[in-house]
Amino acid sequence: MKINEIFKKKTVFSFEVFPPKQTSSIDTIYRTLDELRDLEPDFISVTFSAGGSGNGALACEIASKIKENGVTPMVHLPCINYTKAEIDSVLSEFKARDIKNILALRGDVNPNIEPKKEFLHASDLVTYIRSQGDFHIAGACYPECHPDAHSLEEDIRNLCIKVDAGVDHLISQLFFDNESFYEFRYRAASAGINVPIEAGIMPVVNKNQIERMVTTCGASLPRKFVRIMQKYEHNPEALRDAGIAYAVNQIVDLVASGVDGIHLYTMNNAYVARKISDAVSGIINA
Repeated sequence: MKINEIFKKKTVFSFEVFPPKQTSSIDTIYRTLDELRDLEPDFISVTFSAGGSGNGALACEIASKIKENGVTPMVHLPCINYTKAEIDSVLSEFKARDIKNILALRGDVNPNIEPKKEFLHASDLVTYIRSQGDFHIAGACYPECHPDAHSLEEDIRNLCIKVDAGVDHLISQLFFDNESFYEFRYRAASAGINVPIEAGIMPVVNKNQIERMVTTCGASLPRKFVRIMQKYEHNPEALRDAGIAYAVNQIVDLVASGVDGIHLYTMNNAYVARKISDAVSGIINA
């Protein structure tokens, strides 16, 4: 199924997973997927390494497993370190596996890898994918501004270019202050962006993990969020439960405010995904 059909019917609720490390068995992610399937998400996205040729095979395999489990898959596709020929190969693999949904990304710039320069921006990839087949194309957005943009105004202009190139829906980077998302959504609508926007939510289960993510994506930490981390940073179980509660409160407020969808960054933690799903299922499906 193409994801754009789901947005016509309901508030979308989706998950993100990532392939296991090379030192881990593929069975670890398969066990996670079996548990996530029971939560009946609208789709599950799987990340795809931006490192260069050959890194997409595992993501495609996992996406096929998601599909076998009766859930719609979406595969991330970063482009900055891939040639056109490599992208062609990936798209051919998607078609062979009947994967219809792609999250088109530039990908993080790695100082140790020289970019291939055939796709410098996500919008370049979106345009190319649109010419290669009937895919549903998602794009990323940053409620608190892309780290490489000089201003939110510049970031919104670039987002307009990406959407105009053929993006069907947007998934936001994580954020912890819903007001930032609402301000971004208003700016996007004012600029003429009218595709569905899913809010990306990451539950706090590990203080160091969140601090690394925030450094990467530039999300701000509200004072009430910082107090939670400071209070429970040395009590992993309490921090996990507080993080779940914080994410649930975010989701309740977002759904009440008419969000198009919730994209849960599960970090491959089926326990946390289940706790959140159980808490919000009646709200999302109301």
